[in-house]
Amino acid sequence: MFLYRFEVTTKTEIIYVVIAANDDEQAFRLVEVELEKHFFKVPDYTDISLHEKKPIRRGGGFVVYSEPLRSSS
Repeated sequence: MFLYRFEVTTKTEIIYVVIAANDDEQAFRLVEVELEKHFFKVPDYTDISLHEKKPIRRGGGFVVYSEPLRSSS
């Protein structure tokens, strides 16, 4: 089993999704399932990108970081 980190790109934002799955095909399907469960209306996304894949083992994980928005002064 693997731990996957995806970035889902919409017109206005990036949504980070972490999935545990047996293979890449299942992981991509589960990204869509998780989006459906999380959002009342699934956002129109332009891209789903796989950014990291690691075997699941004790102590493994990902850092999900979003840069702060810059004010437009």
